[in-house]
Amino acid sequence: MERIIGTYTIEGQTIEYSITGKEGEQVLVMHGGHSNCNEEFGYESLIKSGFMIITPSRAGYGRTSKKIGESLSEACGYYVKLLNHLGIEKVHVLAVSAGGPSGLYFASHYPKRVKTLTLQSAVTKEWHTPKDKIYKLAQILFHPSSEKMTWKLTSIMSNCFPKFMFKQMVSSFSKLSYKQIKDKMLEEDIDELQKMNNRQRSGSGFLIDLLQTKEITSKDLNEISSPTLIMHSKHDRAVPFEHAHYAHKQISDSKLCILNSWGHLIWLGEGAKDLNGTLVDFLTRYS
Repeated sequence: MERIIGTYTIEGQTIEYSITGKEGEQVLVMHGGHSNCNEEFGYESLIKSGFMIITPSRAGYGRTSKKIGESLSEACGYYVKLLNHLGIEKVHVLAVSAGGPSGLYFASHYPKRVKTLTLQSAVTKEWHTPKDKIYKLAQILFHPSSEKMTWKLTSIMSNCFPKFMFKQMVSSFSKLSYKQIKDKMLEEDIDELQKMNNRQRSGSGFLIDLLQTKEITSKDLNEISSPTLIMHSKHDRAVPFEHAHYAHKQISDSKLCILNSWGHLIWLGEGAKDLNGTLVDFLTRYS
């Protein structure tokens, strides 16, 4: 995929972003946690279908200033400024995993800039809290002072022992047993997880994500007026399925697409092609 990466600085703050694909309907991607503007999951089918993908590295990720992440309001204001800079009036918003709150807030507060909203494995309400073991562990592993080493070690292990690392990591993404996962996975899933581990970085972004999930409210979701597609695996362990059900209940014009994929990484395994087809059909209908 041809990808152009650039930066835009305004009011002393920098936003890193990528543009993938040629001229076509624009999709603004709010990438997931530990990611950035180099994200790849789900991109190929959108590009082949003629869409252009704009992916800002969200607050604290990549070269994007962490200061813009002081609140969802401030962060989304800067994403609007990026669209203005690029001369883009309206977009399809695609919010993934920990990027869910950003997508929800954007769609709620800037309805005139949004054609559709799609949530994929998305966080839609308060997620991990300071009382949770995962939250406390994240403060250590993904702190800006240690996250580089965390991902370097993960990358080395994944490159040396891809099958072993896949088996070790999937339990954090899926509620299924490994035997059940094997029945639903494809051979290339191991390679895709390895590639993911090589491009992941947390920067200051993931700790910002953990703080921002408590900012999104039911009022924000109630005020979303754009057609919304919610895609979530019922076997997701990383972001429980209840997040999808909650969003469907709160957003009036929403469709819930329950997936039987093996877990949080819904772009992998059996059914991924059907997922991509469903998304393209939805976006095309409102283009």
